[in-house]
Amino acid sequence: MNMREFDNNRRTFLKSTGKGIGIALGATIVSSLPIGTASAAEENNKSNKLQYPFTLGIASGDPLPDGVVLWTRLAPDPLNGGGMDNHPYPVHWEVSLDPDFEKVVKRGTELSKPQLGHSVHVEVEGLKPSTWYYYRFTVHAEVSPTGRTKTAPANNSEVDQLNFAFVSCQNWPTGFFTAYQHLAKDDLDLVVHLGDYIYEGSVNSKVRPENYSAPEIYTLDDYRNRYALYKMDSDLQAAHANFPWIVTFDDHEVDNNYAGDIPQDPDKQPTEDFLKRRAAAYQAYYEHMPLRRTSFPQGSDIQIYRRLSFGNLVEFNVLDTRQYRDDQANGDGWKPPTSESEDPSRTLLGEEQEQWLLNGLAVSQAKWKVLAQQVFFAHRDGDFDPDEESVSMDAWDGYPAARQRIVDFIAENDIKNAVVLTGDVHTNWANEIKVDFHDPDSKNVGVEFVGTSITSNGDGSDVNSNTGQYLKENPHIKFFNNYRGYVRCKVTQDIWQTDYQVIKYITRPGASINTRASFVVEDGVPSLKQLVSNPV
Repeated sequence: MNMREFDNNRRTFLKSTGKGIGIALGATIVSSLPIGTASAAEENNKSNKLQYPFTLGIASGDPLPDGVVLWTRLAPDPLNGGGMDNHPYPVHWEVSLDPDFEKVVKRGTELSKPQLGHSVHVEVEGLKPSTWYYYRFTVHAEVSPTGRTKTAPANNSEVDQLNFAFVSCQNWPTGFFTAYQHLAKDDLDLVVHLGDYIYEGSVNSKVRPENYSAPEIYTLDDYRNRYALYKMDSDLQAAHANFPWIVTFDDHEVDNNYAGDIPQDPDKQPTEDFLKRRAAAYQAYYEHMPLRRTSFPQGSDIQIYRRLSFGNLVEFNVLDTRQYRDDQANGDGWKPPTSESEDPSRTLLGEEQEQWLLNGLAVSQAKWKVLAQQVFFAHRDGDFDPDEESVSMDAWDGYPAARQRIVDFIAENDIKNAVVLTGDVHTNWANEIKVDFHDPDSKNVGVEFVGTSITSNGDGSDVNSNTGQYLKENPHIKFFNNYRGYVRCKVTQDIWQTDYQVIKYITRPGASINTRASFVVEDGVPSLKQLVSNPV
């Protein structure tokens, strides 16, 4: 993609979102820097003419009752390392109650640091709960698009409704991000991204019109350029600009199916080399996501699991199912269960995170307790012989004892309204979570909604040739669909409603959005009721 093509895309995005521009004024506020650093940088940069730096858009995330994270990254030459000089740049920011910035409530300055790819993470505080705000950034005379964000409700306050969508798996060369075009226009309070924001493999698109190719990525510069490629997409930028996001990663942000410090191909990547790669990948992830300083990476480690509450209605337990897991059993892939996979000591979350999750579920005062995570939670038998079994070793089926500890804890402590949100598998599913998945009459303890991909696996289909066999072999699975799209959730004190929003094709632009199916879960009743079924 050349810069003329990008400038055209940027103008289209600015026009479509109807954002105004202006110059930020006000006091200078810089976190974790010596007094005078920002003003010195300002003085040094006065004479430097900077090309348009907001090529990667803007974003907000991790909303709290009194604040939110605002994000951008300066990158006038996005696909070639960003194109910034090797010194800090002061970035002015404003938060307003109106899109014209006549009612500015907060403003300040942060430095974009070359050590972090000139990314900016502003942790705004002192805002009002459950309130929509507008924000923007300014560097010299260049002004970013305007973003819209919303704070969380006050802690433990009575909340009647929350609307959100969850998404995952956006493989750029596979197709257009049309689902984000529709999501950006939806009536939502926030978006939850469950992983595979980028793909680390080689890029050689036969679908996208941009003439761009690149090999598999390993270094920090590689990962920065790959994030830039994805974030230049105008539909993704619009989805970020319109709502706060809660994010977590899966495997492709680092290496396909990696497990802890073990890469997919340990014979080709020694542990030391892989940990260097993981450190680069985690740093690039932080640089490009609206994350708080609590998630700042420490070498090859990053704290990504966390908890966010929305009054007394919903509590999100955002999980990390990659960094702490034991290696996949039986050589990975789809295999029959063995003594290795069923070893009770095996963990997917790690001991510390697992205990953190259970403790949080036990004390939560929220009506709906959500596990926002990556890989298929419910049992899924892919061998249609009633006497045989084949399961994914990369999912919770490869760690059944770890799953059973969570299921038993929910059952034994009579925890109501447990909901699991899942990505990874590029298809839509709706599952009931049972104490014993091998007994159809076993007690339900929760439900799982699995969302399809934004683009991964291509155009897809309504069902597959083996859909009927899957549903028969796994009676706790109530729905399957193989189109791309996103999942919308409307949550009240009495009802959780999930709408599977699908598009028929992503290999060309312009697909319409349709509600393929809707399910409801009633307060205190962990079973699925289908409201809508609309074959597309």
